[in-house]
Amino acid sequence: MSKIEGIKERYLALDILRGLTIALMIIVNTPGSWDTIYAPFEHSAWHGFTITDLVFPTFLFVIGNAMSFSLRKYESKGDAVFLKKLFKRTLLIFLIGLFLNSFPFVYQDAQGWHLINFSEIRIMGVLQRIALCYMVAGLFIGYFKMKYLLGTGVLLLLLYWGLMYYFGDPGDPYTLEGNAALKFDLLFFSPENLYHGYGIPFDPEGLLSDIPAIVNVIGGYVAGIFIQKSGNNISTVWKLAVAGLILIGVAQVWDISFPINKPIWTSSYVLYTIAWDLIILAVLIFITEILKFKKGAYFFEVFGRNPLFIYILSGVIIETVSLIQVDGSSLKTIIYQNIFLSGFSPLNASLLFAICYMLVLWLIGLWMDKKSIYIKV
Repeated sequence: MSKIEGIKERYLALDILRGLTIALMIIVNTPGSWDTIYAPFEHSAWHGFTITDLVFPTFLFVIGNAMSFSLRKYESKGDAVFLKKLFKRTLLIFLIGLFLNSFPFVYQDAQGWHLINFSEIRIMGVLQRIALCYMVAGLFIGYFKMKYLLGTGVLLLLLYWGLMYYFGDPGDPYTLEGNAALKFDLLFFSPENLYHGYGIPFDPEGLLSDIPAIVNVIGGYVAGIFIQKSGNNISTVWKLAVAGLILIGVAQVWDISFPINKPIWTSSYVLYTIAWDLIILAVLIFITEILKFKKGAYFFEVFGRNPLFIYILSGVIIETVSLIQVDGSSLKTIIYQNIFLSGFSPLNASLLFAICYMLVLWLIGLWMDKKSIYIKV
């Protein structure tokens, strides 16, 4: 493994970013109703960008941040220990993703309860992408020096651009029906095993689009190393902000020929999201370390102490509540309609439900932190 030198203590800004990301993921994933959502809390339909489109790549970015700390302990333990941990964690996260895709394993219709068809469950997903990107980025980080790591990131983005252009439909290779990411997935998965939320079988967390997503992890790692070596000072803030602004410019230029697009995770989208993550980090360092304003930081640290577990729990709880039926309606629907929708407009009720659900999970995270319970995968 390559050596990681000059590492200092953990940084509050990185912990806040991790917790903020989990909180936003819960809010955007669990509205009271998917029919009434404020525009900023919806993903862009195809090309384009909303604040919600920043959440998942930021999760990958903070995984890279965490790796800038966690890989230190493997330097003296050798490659075998490092690889065992890397592959074991990859497998566990991937399997948990499959578990969430099939949970709660049953459904109800007019004829009663039925076991789901396990041959038709979605194979890929958020945790599956996290697992694969963590594994590949971990190998690059573990064995490449920084300059080669940065070069690898650039090559991955250019490679993906080439594959998408060459194998996509002529004329417009970046459409929903004609993009190469979909064609590649169909080589390995049946249409039943893909996501169906776009009206056709298409998976926004498919195999091919994992290639550029790896770079989000690399970007988080590089940023973490830079911050730890440079320290909490105004120079670090300016350098992060300037780097972010430069990447925004590059992404906007690239957008002309390779549009910023989350569903197919375009290379311009990767640069654009890394850019905003760098700027957000700069702002957080400025607030917490330069201005010394740290009030409220613990709220986000609670989420950051058990990030993966809380994310998994958020899916399990809402699916369980939705499964419970009372007089023909799900418990979630009853709670939403009688507590939230009865007192607020549909848009506000839907958002308030999501915020309250996030706060419930925060209370669970708070209890775990007070009891020093930290669940690692």
